[in-house]
Amino acid sequence: MTPGISSASPATDVTGQAAVRGLLIRGMLVGLGAGLLMFVFAKLFGEPQIDKAIAFEEAHSPPSAEAPLVSRSLQSSLGLLTGTVVYATAIGGVFALVFAAVYGRIGHARPRVTAATLALVCFVVLVLVPFTKYPSNPPAVGNDDTIGYRTEIYFAMLAISVVAALAALRVGKDTVARFGAWNGTLVAVATYIALIAIGELLMPRLDEIPNGFSASVIWHFRTATLGVHAVLYTTLGLGFGALADRFLLGVSAAAAGRYRTSTPSAPAPHS
Repeated sequence: MTPGISSASPATDVTGQAAVRGLLIRGMLVGLGAGLLMFVFAKLFGEPQIDKAIAFEEAHSPPSAEAPLVSRSLQSSLGLLTGTVVYATAIGGVFALVFAAVYGRIGHARPRVTAATLALVCFVVLVLVPFTKYPSNPPAVGNDDTIGYRTEIYFAMLAISVVAALAALRVGKDTVARFGAWNGTLVAVATYIALIAIGELLMPRLDEIPNGFSASVIWHFRTATLGVHAVLYTTLGLGFGALADRFLLGVSAAAAGRYRTSTPSAPAPHS
């Protein structure tokens, strides 16, 4: 067995530290680029809605005697850039580690396809599904006294989505072996949808939108929130997939070359 590559299938198993480290570095670099794209998207589509929400809050609340610790201009520029870059870089690293764990163990697709599929699954499970129950809201929406409660139920919904995805994956592996890839995939998706439906019915409702708040601002803010995450996972799926594809094919070729040079030649037949 060569380092970092399974002897059974050199191009489909990533186990060595060098291979994982290479993927991790590439994931973080792509995440860094995704963070810059997220900043541009949030600046163009998210920040205008936040400004409108703050204006509504100031018009309907008594003025605060305390000056903000960080100015609004700094929040919407350097603060936003720092947040998106740090967040996306960290997510890129985690994404690369998850890719290394699943590549070659769930199906036998190329790195590009595996990365794109993983990015889509992450977006649905980690972003879209929790968002359907507890969508994000701009400032001035929500009671300050319920911030902790709202955070708890959101992460509870996120945990339900992750557990449901793991359960569906397990069911899918069993049904694929028995009924084939297509039917097994349909059963896995149906299992996930059923578990999420049950979870959303059991989780409490939350509606703290103040009277008179613009529905258009809420809609555009929530759309921008989804868009920012779509930029992140699209960049990871396509960008990291391209880098991982080239990197793993190079690792596989190098491993195959070492195997050929280390294998003794067969003895010549006797005359």
